Amino acid sequence: MAERVFSPEMGRRGARPHAVLYPLTRRAVIKRAMPEPERHFLPPWSVEELDSCFVVKDRNGQALAYMYFEKEPRRRFRRELLTRDEAQRIAAVFAKLPELLKRS
Repeated sequence: MAERVFSPEMGRRGARPHAVLYPLTRRAVIKRAMPEPERHFLPPWSVEELDSCFVVKDRNGQALAYMYFEKEPRRRFRRELLTRDEAQRIAAVFAKLPELLKRS
C-alpha cells in the first residue's frame, strides 16, 4: 500500500480549495472566485501600551500584535503570562521587523 504524504495545504480529504471544505454558501463561492488582495502593513510600526498589554501598530493604526503581561507575580505565575518588561522587549523587537527585513 502506498504511503500518503500530507502537507499543511491539504485538508483531511486531500488537496482541495479551502472554500470546498465548508458548505457552498454565497460567501464561499465569492471567496473562491475572488482571492483576497495582499495586505501591506506600512512601516514604521509603533508600540502602544494599554492596561495589560502592548500593541504593535502599523502607520495606519492597524493593530498587528498584542503582547499581554501581568503585573502581579502570583497571578502571572498561575496564568503563565509575561512580565511587563518581557512583553515590552518582545513588542519592541516585533516593531523593528520591517527595518530588519529590509537589510537582508
